[in-house]
Parts: sequence; structure tokens; C-alpha cells
Amino acid sequence: MLTFPEVRIGDSVRHETLTVFPLFTDPHSRVDYQLSDEAIAAGAVTVAEVSEGGSVPNLLVENQSDTQVLFLEGEELRGAKQNRVLNTSVLIAAKSKTTIPVSCVEQGRWRFHTRFFASGDSHSSSKLRHILKKTVTHSTLEGLGHASDQGEVWKEVGRQSASLGSHSPTGAMSDTYEAYRARLDEFRDRLKYVEGACGLVVAVGGKMVSVDLFDKPATCRKVWDRLLSGVVMDALEPGQDAQEAEPGAALALLGSLRHAPWQKAAAVGVGEEFRAEMDGDRHASALLSEGTVVHGSLVAAG
Repeated sequence: MLTFPEVRIGDSVRHETLTVFPLFTDPHSRVDYQLSDEAIAAGAVTVAEVSEGGSVPNLLVENQSDTQVLFLEGEELRGAKQNRVLNTSVLIAAKSKTTIPVSCVEQGRWRFHTRFFASGDSHSSSKLRHILKKTVTHSTLEGLGHASDQGEVWKEVGRQSASLGSHSPTGAMSDTYEAYRARLDEFRDRLKYVEGACGLVVAVGGKMVSVDLFDKPATCRKVWDRLLSGVVMDALEPGQDAQEAEPGAALALLGSLRHAPWQKAAAVGVGEEFRAEMDGDRHASALLSEGTVVHGSLVAAG
């Protein structure tokens, strides 16, 4: 049974066309884990190609620590034969090896830069997350695993690069982000983590684009800036609506996450996974462990 905790919406923070509504719950999670970037930096976890030849839609994670490790849907991993993003949130068991589903976000490279991946410290845009969420949901509910539509992923990476006037010799999403590093830092400085928040609803102009809810404030605090990187890239594209998002719309999107028509899907690592599709081309997923929603999210079409 999937039950979300009661959530309160705090006062919004806004910079240019981007509005963030912090979410608050009464934290009660006892799920113990490290975040992927921390574990990778500490050398407790390695992420590598599955073999010398590699496989575009799969990577191998080895967790050598005594603690579970959480990877988030949409987070970027850079290195090895080509940069990838996670297709779904995955909780990796302690002392284990797990093959994780990913999508390529660097179409023009298939050669080793490094043996192991590093955290990209960035997150997919809401548009790219929508493609991942929608196509992976269709795949899982058809019993085909956590496969994305790789062609659509490459198409979106290229579209955003062109929209923002960026160029990459290997078609790398990361090169577009690096070209806008100063602007990303500016938004992060203006939209700082709100103390105590367990999640956030994000709007670009007057349109709600995403919800992310975590089991504890400590997780939300650590991933806040990374999550913002993706939606900032959405907001920087030309022609964005200048309308300010209303709290009522945030409440409605949050309600649709709580009351979605959830269906159980096979989880990649530890825990249980649920997925849902809703009217308006909205798609959601939730990763549970010990009965707790470790990461629940919803993405609306851009």
C-alpha cells in the first residue's frame, strides 16, 4: 500500500521566471542511506561500465560500504565511455553489486575518459525528466524493465542545447550546463534551501513542472541545489512565461501526486517501486523502503 505523509506548503521563493514552493512534513523516517555523490566521493561506491565493451542503457554499481546508497532519477553521472543519467531512483544495498538503468546524454562519444564515473553535480531538466518518467513507466508496466526511449532523450538534449545557443563536440548535456555555470550559480544563490523542507514543487512561469518529496530534510538539503540545476536550465530557455505561479496550483499538483492511480512495478534495488500516469500528460513514481516514501516525484509535460 502506498501512503504519502501529510505535507504542508511553505512560502514560495522566486527568481526571474522560476518559483519554488518548499514542502514540509513531520519526518519519521528510519531508513538509513548515503547519497550517491557522497558515497562516490568517499570511494565507498564505484560506478562503471558493465563490461569492457559497455552497454548504453546499463551501468554497474558496487557498494563496498555498510550503508545503503540512494541514486536519484535524473541525476547525471560523468565519465567512462559516455555521460549518463539515472532512469529511476534506486536504493543500492550495502555490500552489493547492482546493475542500474540509465540513458545516454552524450551522443557523440563512445570511448573511455575514465574507468569510473563521477557525480555530475547536476540534474536533468523537467523536460528531460518527463521523457524519462513517461517512457520508463510504460516500459515497467509492460514488464520490460526500466528502459527509456534513448532516441527521445538524445533529441531533447540536442533541442535544449540549440535553444540555449550552446555547442558540444560530443553532444554532451553537461557542456550546455557548463556554458551557463554563472547563471546556475546565480539562481542557486537566490533560491537557497529552506530550512526544514522535505521537498519542493517547482514552477517555470505560471506552469507547475515538478514535485519532489523525500523522507527527511537532510536528504532534501543535500540535493536541493542539484535538483535546481535542471529546472534552472528550463527557466533560462527563451520565451518563458513571466506569470507568477499560484500556491493553489502547487497544492493541486501535490494532491495529484498523493492521489495518483498507483501501480506497483519491480524495483531495481532495495525497496518497492510504484508508478502512475495521470491526465494532462503527468507521470509519477515513488520509491519506498520499510514502508516509507524515500523519494516520490511527479513531472508534468513542458
